[in-house]
Amino acid sequence: MVDWNLAVATATRLVRPGPEVSRDEARAIVAELRRHAKASEEHVRGFTRMGGDAAHDTPVLVVDRPGWVRANVAGFREVLRPLLDKMQERRGSSPGGAVFGAVGGKVTGVELGMLLSFLSSRVLGQYETFAPATRELPAGANGGGRLLLVAPNIVHVERELDVQPHDFRLWVCLHEETHRTQFTGVPWLRDHLEGEIQSFLGETEVDPMTFLERIREAAQSLAGGRPEGEEDDGGRSLVELVQTPAQREILGRLTAVMSLLEGHADFVMDGVGPAVVPSVAEIREKFQQRRAKGASRLDLALRKLLGLDAKLRQYRDGERFVRAVVDQVGMDGFNRVWTSPNTLPTKAEIAKPADWVARVHRKADQ
Repeated sequence: MVDWNLAVATATRLVRPGPEVSRDEARAIVAELRRHAKASEEHVRGFTRMGGDAAHDTPVLVVDRPGWVRANVAGFREVLRPLLDKMQERRGSSPGGAVFGAVGGKVTGVELGMLLSFLSSRVLGQYETFAPATRELPAGANGGGRLLLVAPNIVHVERELDVQPHDFRLWVCLHEETHRTQFTGVPWLRDHLEGEIQSFLGETEVDPMTFLERIREAAQSLAGGRPEGEEDDGGRSLVELVQTPAQREILGRLTAVMSLLEGHADFVMDGVGPAVVPSVAEIREKFQQRRAKGASRLDLALRKLLGLDAKLRQYRDGERFVRAVVDQVGMDGFNRVWTSPNTLPTKAEIAKPADWVARVHRKADQ
């Protein structure tokens, strides 16, 4: 269904070169990011009052853009396997199955590679929750993940924003370390999230040709062409285009938990920041402006199609939820959110934090 090796090769070939740095500068940047990642662990645990021994089992990898591509292809391959197996079965019984089988995997591989090359220059860091370990890209044992820091992108953004490099690098590490703390400090969270994702994919009713067409639409955006059906689709994202009624329900829960995780990371980053990042206010203001406007009209269009605009809302809405809850019941009161899947906020509660407080704290205190 997807030629994954071709996706990696295409993305690697098309990826933009990173900012110019000397070999000595590159070594110093990598070493500094590793130091900041280590320091962030203590800062985040102290602020959030969360922790877990499993954090020591999840490696921190400072990667370049091709390294990020390889890591994410491995993760996509793992997560999408049930969906692609299902589509493979359907392809065999479809009228165009033979034709799709001859060219579909390579076409999808090329177009997926185009999308990954685009994204590889925009991601600063990432906690890979479902990462399979490889010799080149180790991961934690027993299903543990890995923390990726994309050095060229961090350097590019700190130069673009004209902010203090050491402060910016630590600020980024604080955000990503919060994600690692979330998953290593809450043992059930990974399995819960994986279960929701697999339920979502299991409900997907999309034939292979439709799947290919959606990938092509996104790739055409990159090439500057108008995606087919853009007016009819109203600019909907790839996720929205394949939803069934059951998926919408699952997606609501996924949206809520992702808003929580992203908002919590932003809240922690800003909460720890003033004590350890002297220029945090300047960094935050400039970064928010950059995040909101995007790089170009093409960037905005593609973000919409890929659903990345929804991720931006998750940062904003989730951070507002966390801040409101902590203001009302304190950090220990907020941390009841990690008790079980039943104490996670619903999508409606993300918008109305007082409803979550009333539900979880009233029930727990009775």
